[in-house]
Amino acid sequence: MTDNAIERRLGDALRESDATIAVTESCTGGLVGSLLTDVPGSSDYFDRSLVTYSSRAKRALLAVSRESLDAHGAVSEPVAREMARGARDTADATWGLATTGIAGPDGGTDEKPVGTVYIGVAHAGEWGTGESTSRVEHYVFDGTRTEVKEKIARRALTAVFEALDDREQEAT
Repeated sequence: MTDNAIERRLGDALRESDATIAVTESCTGGLVGSLLTDVPGSSDYFDRSLVTYSSRAKRALLAVSRESLDAHGAVSEPVAREMARGARDTADATWGLATTGIAGPDGGTDEKPVGTVYIGVAHAGEWGTGESTSRVEHYVFDGTRTEVKEKIARRALTAVFEALDDREQEAT
């Protein structure tokens, strides 16, 4: 890992802001959590990683609504948002991060081709401020299953890094 690797830069930013992160992964199967824990001292900011591969796991561990799963499917913006919020809230972390997608090589459709991913990022504002937020990014990545998972995991870490940077810029 280089000094400029996203997992190291995100870890430094989380540590500097005294923030914590919890992750829930579907299509990446634990890769995001693995990247985060590759950084020595990650226990300063990394709380947990859940692999919620099935819809049942998303409902049971994150309280993703049956309505969102029924109406939009597990690979969707609403489900990614609920997953990120659920990771943040069940861990009582500053940041929640979620990945849900289709890594391939099978499982894609015309609407949701292989490589489709939704990355959810949720931030916990101070209680009573109404400043808790969440956002979702949508991508379609090319490559083998392993390459797609790697691209998703690194983009997910980058999404949190950018969100954290945006919040810091707003505060100044």
